[in-house]
Amino acid sequence: MPRRQGYALLVALVAGTAALATTLAFVCSLLFSGSGTRSEQIAAPDAGSVARTPAAPAHSSGLWLGTWAAAPSTGVIETYNGSDLNGRTIRNVVHTSIGGDAARITLSNLFGTHPLVVDHVTVNDRPVTFGGAGAVTIAAGGQIVSDPVLVPVAADADLVVTLRTPTAEGPVTIHPGSHQTSYVEDERGTRRTTDWRYLTAVDVHNKTAAGTVAVIGDSLTAGTGSTLDANSRWPDVLADQLNGRYGVVNAGIAGNRVLRDGGDKRGVRASARFERDVLDVAGVNTVVIALGVNDVQQFPQETDPQRIADALRSMTQRAHTQGLRVVGATLMPYEGFPTWTPAQNAVREQVNELIRAGGIFDSVIDFDKAASDPSHPTRLLPAYDSGDHLHLNDKGYQRLGSLVELPPLQPERPDSDQL
Repeated sequence: MPRRQGYALLVALVAGTAALATTLAFVCSLLFSGSGTRSEQIAAPDAGSVARTPAAPAHSSGLWLGTWAAAPSTGVIETYNGSDLNGRTIRNVVHTSIGGDAARITLSNLFGTHPLVVDHVTVNDRPVTFGGAGAVTIAAGGQIVSDPVLVPVAADADLVVTLRTPTAEGPVTIHPGSHQTSYVEDERGTRRTTDWRYLTAVDVHNKTAAGTVAVIGDSLTAGTGSTLDANSRWPDVLADQLNGRYGVVNAGIAGNRVLRDGGDKRGVRASARFERDVLDVAGVNTVVIALGVNDVQQFPQETDPQRIADALRSMTQRAHTQGLRVVGATLMPYEGFPTWTPAQNAVREQVNELIRAGGIFDSVIDFDKAASDPSHPTRLLPAYDSGDHLHLNDKGYQRLGSLVELPPLQPERPDSDQL
């Protein structure tokens, strides 16, 4: 399906019979043996998490690579028309970057305060199991990775991950403001939502792509100002450019900062979630960091540009310990936004000088230069401005995505027989 056509359509695939589901699970166990350990529960990232290995499963000729992700940012106590979450069916619609011949998903109860029971999960109507079982309980603060599912996954296409919660207590782990239409069903009917619930990653078994690019950022990466269901965030544009050579996952959270937790729906600070949302991505071999403007403009405002630069450098160093290359972006202008002041603009410009001078990232993309108005450099170019003078429109995000030139990605794709 073309990227910008029919995004909100849920085209149901014919579900297999129970016997077929059993057969598929058995075939999966033969094709992807050795990956069962990925289905065990793992703790919340700050308590130590299990890496999403890029290694090729035994008896296969491909790699597990991230094709989509969403950073969990908050937990909400959710009711609708007076109902609770019991008996709800959630249909998360996500958009892939690369395809594959099988999939596996990650479900998170990171912000939950009670165990989460999920008794039915499908990917495009193919049944999903966890350790061979069709139902799973995820501990409060934990997450779980599914067994492989033999389902063809198309590149640059919508994918529907459906899950049912027969009983649910406590906050729902969500990524709000997804700019993608998903659906929640209960006995009262179906409603639209732009929150992704519980689902935080989709990996694919892919025989041709060389790896995955993990992008971490704030609202400008998450796509605030972009068109609903158009998949026009700049990481989407980057995925188009890469044309199947690499997966691209988007770990942007609106309002996210480097040095401070955001509170509300803005997530923990990027430096604290870096391992969970970037370093643990399946098959990651390069990282793009586009952060810092919220440290400058949000209250309490950071006044020391060196503190921001040092935190960005520290993230790069952590990526280097895994052999990853890091690309970083300069901070874009925002004069006209309510929090702008000349003094804070000076902080932003000093951060950009430190970034351009080198020593923070392996290579730099100059978002500031590309998005600013040449006649008024402290403002966004009007043609790119969504209207609030901080966030971009689709044209602006198209410009950013087209700028990203990735360095040679290391390590190269391993031999298909290696684990």
